[in-house]
Amino acid sequence: MTAVRRPLPVLLAWAVVAALALSAWGPRDRTTWFLETVWVLVGLPLIVLTWRRFPLTDLLCVLLAVHALVLMVGGHYTYAQVPLGDWVRDTFGLDRNPYDRFGHLMQGFVPAVLVRELLSRTSPLRGSRWLAPLTVCACLAFSAVFEMLEWAAAVIGGQAADAFLATQGDVWDTQWDMFCALIGATVSVLVLSRAHDRQLDGLTPSCSGAGSTTAGRTSTAGTSPRPR
Repeated sequence: MTAVRRPLPVLLAWAVVAALALSAWGPRDRTTWFLETVWVLVGLPLIVLTWRRFPLTDLLCVLLAVHALVLMVGGHYTYAQVPLGDWVRDTFGLDRNPYDRFGHLMQGFVPAVLVRELLSRTSPLRGSRWLAPLTVCACLAFSAVFEMLEWAAAVIGGQAADAFLATQGDVWDTQWDMFCALIGATVSVLVLSRAHDRQLDGLTPSCSGAGSTTAGRTSTAGTSPRPR
């Protein structure tokens, strides 16, 4: 996998920019749009700025683009009023728009690959049995932090933050959100780990990160002859 110039990440980046512009056109609530898409507004420039030094795998790029689309749709309509969610609710006789639940599943599913990639490339955890549980724990911790941010928004904004919270009258919404993130992260680790490892192996040595450098040093040290 070439280090810097790969067509897929470039196409995905432009697609995300185009979708972001569309989502910003006439959202139902401008504040909610900003709060939901701030991760894209910050994350995309950060990835671009660090790409030459730390390019991501194609798998992670695709997942991040999909997640960005989920966030932008939720920001444009507000999670409780996404038309696709309304259709699912009416079709299956649900008591609420389920798009928020889907969003929190993605909040675990996609960050799991991001965390796994960062840990695999910048720590000695590559190939360790601790990589999977620590990845899931990190995603659950992020979900808990996000719920605290929603709590802060509710305290500061009062009823104005209702569209951002998207609780839809469910008193257990916070617990459900974290549980969905936990399920998403667990499924992601179970289903995508092998494919992810293959793409990590395909990264050039110069772009494989500190974890590979450490591994290389360990391997060299292990094969060097003992002094006599």
